[in-house]
Amino acid sequence: MLTTRYLPSLRLMVCITALGTSLAANAGTEKTIDVSLPLGPDSQQGIGVLKFGEELERLSEGRLTIEPHYDNALGAEREVVEGMGFGTIDAGISSTGPMGGFVDEFMLFDLPYVFNDHAHAYAFLDSEYGEQLAQLAEDQMNVKILAWMENGFRHETNSVRPIHEPADLKGINHRTQESRVQVDTWEALGANATPMAWTEVYTALQQGVMDSQENPLATIYDVNFFEVQNYLNLTKHVYSPAPLMMSLDLFNSFSEEDQAIILEAAQLALPVQREASQELENRYLTQLEEKGMTVTEPDLPAFKAAVQPVIDEWSETVGKDLVDAAVNFND
Repeated sequence: MLTTRYLPSLRLMVCITALGTSLAANAGTEKTIDVSLPLGPDSQQGIGVLKFGEELERLSEGRLTIEPHYDNALGAEREVVEGMGFGTIDAGISSTGPMGGFVDEFMLFDLPYVFNDHAHAYAFLDSEYGEQLAQLAEDQMNVKILAWMENGFRHETNSVRPIHEPADLKGINHRTQESRVQVDTWEALGANATPMAWTEVYTALQQGVMDSQENPLATIYDVNFFEVQNYLNLTKHVYSPAPLMMSLDLFNSFSEEDQAIILEAAQLALPVQREASQELENRYLTQLEEKGMTVTEPDLPAFKAAVQPVIDEWSETVGKDLVDAAVNFND
């Protein structure tokens, strides 16, 4: 079982109590929900959020709509997650990398080679473990997870050389998300790892400040990394969820009827987003090759062996039972 460290502030308790008393008054109100996305409308994220908005509008008979804000227009992922917690940003989709800075258990998704394939990841996230992680987000971040959407499996790209084995990463300056686990992972693989905000990555690669980054194929294509990276290495080292979230204060301000509509719309959008993510992954692998990237399939057992000490070191912090449950999950 996960350990919940529930330490709500007096402000939050008062706010939620006050909002709860006004649920009936809010029934039937109209609301446009601002939604932050790191990527564009044609990305796997955009497809899922737009489907959510479509279903939300349909189920509410036009009372509830969304306004998407693409390409980090409302801030980088960590800022957006914090903004939802403070109630200054309505909703957003984010990778889980920055979330590990708020809740240790979310660093599970930074640990390498935990999930074997999409089916494995979906089964785990759609189980009681996904529910418990979502509860932690509410308790410790003041954020409501509406659906476990995804970025997909992450792969390494660089502008230096093909990567066949961990030794090939030696001396390469690699950008990570703002995650201590990711830094340890890439240092264990031999790279020089540096955390960097997502909004700075393309320029850093373009200027040679960084040699390397890692992301799902759809993201690599969406942000045109093929323009500044020559080598795509199918490391498949991490499965990256991209939960669709809402400020808990905002969610609690809706009537029970509208809360149910919001959750239903998110669940209807979830399989559409996941299917689009996998379809884009297959399509973009071909298109990235056509754009001139050299694609390499590395020796994955060697990568798994190299990062096992990272899993061992971080299991206690993340929660050994949680890590074991994820690795061995069988629906």
